[in-house]
Amino acid sequence: MLKRYLVTLCLLPTVTTVAATAPQTDADSADQCIITPPVPPLSKQSKTGNKDLSQLIKIKSNQSNGTLGDKATFSGNVTFTQNGRQVTADQAVVDQQKQKFEADGQLVFQDGVVTVTANSLNAQMGSRVATLDNAQYWLNGQQLHGSAEQMEITKDNKLVLKDSNFSTCPIGDESWLLKARRIKIDPEEEWGEIWDAKLEIGNVPVFYMPYMTVPISGKRKTGFLFPRISSSTTNGFEFAAPFYWNIAPEYDLTFTPDYMSSRGLFTKTEFRYLAGDRQFGQMNLEYLGNDSMLENHADRWMVNYRHQGAIDENWRVLANFIDVSDNNYFNDLNSDVNRSTDNQLSRVGDISYFTEFWNFSARVQDIKVLGEDISPYQVMPQLSFNYRSPGFWNKFDFNLYSELTNFEHRGNSYNTATRLHVEPSVSLPFQGPAGSLTSEVKLYQTYYVQRDVQRADVLLDDNVSRSIPEVRVNGQINFERFSNFFDTQYRQTLEPQFQYLYVGHRDQSNIGIYDTAELQQDYIGLFRDRRFSGLDRIADANQLTLGLTTRVFDEHNVEQFRFSLGQIAYFENSQVSLYSDQLTEDTSTSVLAAETDINLYDDWFISGAIQYDTKYHDNKKSEVTLDYRPGPNKLVQLSYRYVPDLVNRNTNDQVDISQAGIRTAWPLTDNVYFVGNYYYDLNEDRSVETYTGFQYESCCWAVRLAYHYHIKTNYEDNYNPVLDNRELFETSFMLNFVIKGLGGSGPLGVSDMLDDGIFSYRKPLYLRN
Repeated sequence: MLKRYLVTLCLLPTVTTVAATAPQTDADSADQCIITPPVPPLSKQSKTGNKDLSQLIKIKSNQSNGTLGDKATFSGNVTFTQNGRQVTADQAVVDQQKQKFEADGQLVFQDGVVTVTANSLNAQMGSRVATLDNAQYWLNGQQLHGSAEQMEITKDNKLVLKDSNFSTCPIGDESWLLKARRIKIDPEEEWGEIWDAKLEIGNVPVFYMPYMTVPISGKRKTGFLFPRISSSTTNGFEFAAPFYWNIAPEYDLTFTPDYMSSRGLFTKTEFRYLAGDRQFGQMNLEYLGNDSMLENHADRWMVNYRHQGAIDENWRVLANFIDVSDNNYFNDLNSDVNRSTDNQLSRVGDISYFTEFWNFSARVQDIKVLGEDISPYQVMPQLSFNYRSPGFWNKFDFNLYSELTNFEHRGNSYNTATRLHVEPSVSLPFQGPAGSLTSEVKLYQTYYVQRDVQRADVLLDDNVSRSIPEVRVNGQINFERFSNFFDTQYRQTLEPQFQYLYVGHRDQSNIGIYDTAELQQDYIGLFRDRRFSGLDRIADANQLTLGLTTRVFDEHNVEQFRFSLGQIAYFENSQVSLYSDQLTEDTSTSVLAAETDINLYDDWFISGAIQYDTKYHDNKKSEVTLDYRPGPNKLVQLSYRYVPDLVNRNTNDQVDISQAGIRTAWPLTDNVYFVGNYYYDLNEDRSVETYTGFQYESCCWAVRLAYHYHIKTNYEDNYNPVLDNRELFETSFMLNFVIKGLGGSGPLGVSDMLDDGIFSYRKPLYLRN
């Protein structure tokens, strides 16, 4: 009869590894990404506080024999366990005199993160070194697996693999395999060192490196990242090879030499840092010397600095500075900071202090507009103070906004100014399930000191004091009922809303325009108390806004339908315009603004908005989108937007937009995704953008091929002239290739592809479900 034996010895060193991080998929997916070892892995166990007990090994077997202090032999289902590690074998021998342990026959070594099968195991108890021959290893719960002629576990718990290989591809279908003469894995540092590495793709050697390092977790490591390849009519053939430098736990730097055959060597440097637990920053430097595409072969550069965070519980800081060598920098070069459609460069510095009822901030701001001769005013500086006192007296709320702003300008023909503004308000809000009613009284008190007014195009006063009262009453009633549509019960709401607004009139033509622009009159904008942003113009008003919203909710309280309609009725025409030479219109009503969101059926959604001029019977602005979203990464969107030239009837700015587009993302197979968009200008009768991208992604590698054709926004550059035949459209091809498990995760999913191009993907307007 077989008997079970239990022997307790002090034998092997502790062995731990850290698994490489990699994306995981559903266990039932056709392309299984988790590599399963031949036996179930052991669960991780906490370390014991007793060092002696942590070195004890328990040996179980069907049979054993031996002499105390000499040799002991174990056979038949031999199992060794030690503090979360386990070795199983057919037979094993312990030589206590030579401090040696040997095991062979269907040998399996396991701990919480690694599983190893081998022909034999030899351990030196004195030197705490163990060697496994002909080893196969798996990192539990991860994609990484491989083999080695010999695996050594050193006394300091490092793993040394000789004549080995590894991959993250499914077993038997290794699309790529990395072979090496020697691999050293340091579980504590979470890195692997590789000597004489040879990368094979489809059994074809494509890459050799005498020495390289790779992460076995998400830990950062100095080294080259995967290159990017593209070709365009503007830059020619382009090859970028980023190099990552892990300077310290709080600092890192990425340097990217980007060679463009039509322009030259374009270098990009990105430095990131952490300042404590709650502050972080980034600096970008980009430089292209002697641009071959420019007539004067000028140097081109970009500098950007960002910092933000919290100093403590009350103080917040924000800083952002960016500058470029010329107006067309972002149009021509693939910057890591801005898109080609960004033409405003904001430079901001802000420090703020927050408490429960008040806050203070100091701010400086400068905006550079690319391609524009007129520059905005600089805020140098602005000090603001806000105070809130809810329920300060008999349910009345008190609010105070104040600011002191100094405006400067680089131009010699512009005046400068300092503005002091104080804006106290008292409101009485009533809110409940049936509706709400808020009454508010406000005073705009502003004082200007304007300097060098003779430089201005219009007649300005040196000192202006302006006091404007405001009275506003805003109310809403909520009705609801249960209704049946298509044999399904829904909850429908009816939400009428009104607002009466009175703002006193003051002549403001003697005040310059420093930070003010006209606001949109969409449905939400109808209920604003201001017609202009900024404080240089406060329009007088005596008007009533009426609006109506109805919603339909299903049994899960998900909004399936929403429609809003509203318009302003003017009792008196406003006498305040943005500029003194701008005519004011004599009209009794504003635009009729409407918006809707509808879940048409299952995965079909339609959304639209319109601003209709009831006086001139013109469509001032409209947009509509039709979405089909049946699942993740499945999308078809049709869109149309229309802005006629009559939108700015009283100015010289002519806007005439009529564009239709389609955008789609769809999985062609389990591994292949397609993303594309096409936008057409109906007025110009031409395409303005075409994007087509295919992405293949498996457990172990990913590749993306994309084609992009789009219109360019070319600006005039007096100090950096370009060729007269500057291209209006650009055509480019892009190729990204990533091998997972060698330090990169690659292009995962399709969300970033949807954001490529001029028109990034937007969900239907104001969608709330």
